[in-house]
Amino acid sequence: MDSAFSGFAITALKDLLQTPDEDSDSDSENKSSSGLSSFGPGDIGSKHKSVTKSNQGSGKIKTVKRDTKDIWDVDEVTTGAEYDDVDDPRQQPEYEITYRQAVTPEDMFLQMGNKNQSTASCEDLIVHIKLPDTLIADVQLDVKETFLDCRSPRFKLGLFLPHPVDAKNAKAEWNPSKQTLTVTLRMNRLYDFVNF
Repeated sequence: MDSAFSGFAITALKDLLQTPDEDSDSDSENKSSSGLSSFGPGDIGSKHKSVTKSNQGSGKIKTVKRDTKDIWDVDEVTTGAEYDDVDDPRQQPEYEITYRQAVTPEDMFLQMGNKNQSTASCEDLIVHIKLPDTLIADVQLDVKETFLDCRSPRFKLGLFLPHPVDAKNAKAEWNPSKQTLTVTLRMNRLYDFVNF
């Protein structure tokens, strides 16, 4: 057996990755009869501890306990991962993303504002989704802050948006002649106050 993969080397690596405030008693409890510790990937590194969260204004303190065998927290899972379905036979429809900015006469003629022709000066993100041979009653649309989910009997679109949006004030419009769903989303970017 290679010395890099011996039990003693792995134990030494585990001891190296532990934080100093952790008890060494957990190591002595996990010792097997052969003298080597039995541990898995969840034992390397610092242990998850309960986190105390307080609601501002209410004065209440809430303690959240985490399972030590969890690989990641719920907050670390990306938005839209619940919509990934590799077994779904529906095809992805054609779509196009455009931007729109509100232009006033001061912006057009006097050039008094901070706006320019770039997408950084746009307020709205517009997604045009082509859904041929689809009735509007069969379309399901779900908009999150960074994810758009559109489904019909023939099509499925899970789209990660390039910018965070205000999902509560989204507007959808169906064009029956073009069979296109137009979703208008107000962008909610971090530094929009600089451009507007």
